[in-house]
Amino acid sequence: MTRLFAPRPSLKSLIAIAFAASATFIHGQGTPQPPTPAAAPEMIAGIAVNYDEAKVGSYALPDPLMLANGKPVRDAKTWWTTRRPEIVALFETQQYGRAPGRPAEESFEVTDKGTPALGGKAIRKQVTISFSKDPAWPKIHLVVYLPAASTKPVPLLLSINFSAVSSAVDDPGLAPGEIWDPKTNTRIPASKGRSFGHLAVEPFLDAGIGVATFYYGDLDPDYPEGFSNGIRARYMKAGQTERAANAWGSIAAWAWGMSRVEDYFETDKQIDAKRVAIHGVSRLGKTVMWAGAHDQRFAAVIASCSGEGGAALSHRDYGETVAHLTAPSRFPYQFALNYGHWAGFPDKAPMDANLLITLIAPRPLLLQTGDTDKWSDPKGEFLAAVAAGPVYKLLGKDGLGTDVWPAAKQPILHDLGYFMHDGGHGMVPSDWDVYLDFLKQHLHPER
Repeated sequence: MTRLFAPRPSLKSLIAIAFAASATFIHGQGTPQPPTPAAAPEMIAGIAVNYDEAKVGSYALPDPLMLANGKPVRDAKTWWTTRRPEIVALFETQQYGRAPGRPAEESFEVTDKGTPALGGKAIRKQVTISFSKDPAWPKIHLVVYLPAASTKPVPLLLSINFSAVSSAVDDPGLAPGEIWDPKTNTRIPASKGRSFGHLAVEPFLDAGIGVATFYYGDLDPDYPEGFSNGIRARYMKAGQTERAANAWGSIAAWAWGMSRVEDYFETDKQIDAKRVAIHGVSRLGKTVMWAGAHDQRFAAVIASCSGEGGAALSHRDYGETVAHLTAPSRFPYQFALNYGHWAGFPDKAPMDANLLITLIAPRPLLLQTGDTDKWSDPKGEFLAAVAAGPVYKLLGKDGLGTDVWPAAKQPILHDLGYFMHDGGHGMVPSDWDVYLDFLKQHLHPER
């Protein structure tokens, strides 16, 4: 691939390009949609986009069951002790960046200890998660809904959200939230900003599954100029002005925040912290892929339209590519700087999405996408899952069970699952039904 970069556009243009290229549907119901392009873009950031299968060409994927020294992985012990750590290191250094561990000063303030909500179906908790005694540090504002009738610890779906929690659920008891405004690089009331990411909470409560969410901007604003306001800036060394080539990007920061929420879940006796599934859409689909891969405490992952940089194959030249993601005018801040080194020749990269999927094994993973979402390459996500299947099998679990790409509305809900709705990027309301079926099958809320 040839790297051709356009001059950096204004911040307003950058945001418009981001939403035009990445959003047709939103996750949830009854909320405004981001702008939708009339057709799949043929040029982004001065880089051509291929949508022709005939032009994909041949490629060879990195083998998850081949050690770096060229020896094969023949048993689960070798996978856990040697090969898996090798793959984790690749993604830490070459794609997402290395994140710090659990902060020593982490604390949880439960400001709402359990209030009846949602017409009596739920018990609501609101929690502030702090990472430092310094009040200037970012904080996570978490809301948790538990089934009101539950008498034992429940499984839970944690969905990371594009909106503040007060916009994610129709609940007047929620504290008013704030979001980042990229135009001013300041926080504004959530009610005055773009709002999408509405959660379908009640069907999960009815099934005995809790639901929790938080705003991704609590960790790191989603634009380059927001770095100084995010968690990553707090870990810069004194005098350091540029991040290291393998330092964490925003996706790793958002994923790190999900792990900090899991830290809280481990303290809440009403939540079964060993049965927590995570969910995110688009760039937050990439986020949950990495969160689930990196933190094995999460019991299951549902990634919606994670595409390039997530579950779609980078070695396959179709739709968005590493070059598009890391172009200066787009999203280099979301990844380690090293990721950009592979933009011109992703076929040479030592990692790809099939390896990322294997890091979630043997835990359940559902890849949800849309059959017309060419930009995110739904077929590339399917092929990545097929290529990861041998690791699920090695660990005693079921892969997809087929190498034939299914049509839309034909879910595969094995340990490794795949589903396309009939439509474009993101979620449609009926996707929630598939999610619920998947979680009931794998989290067993009846226990």
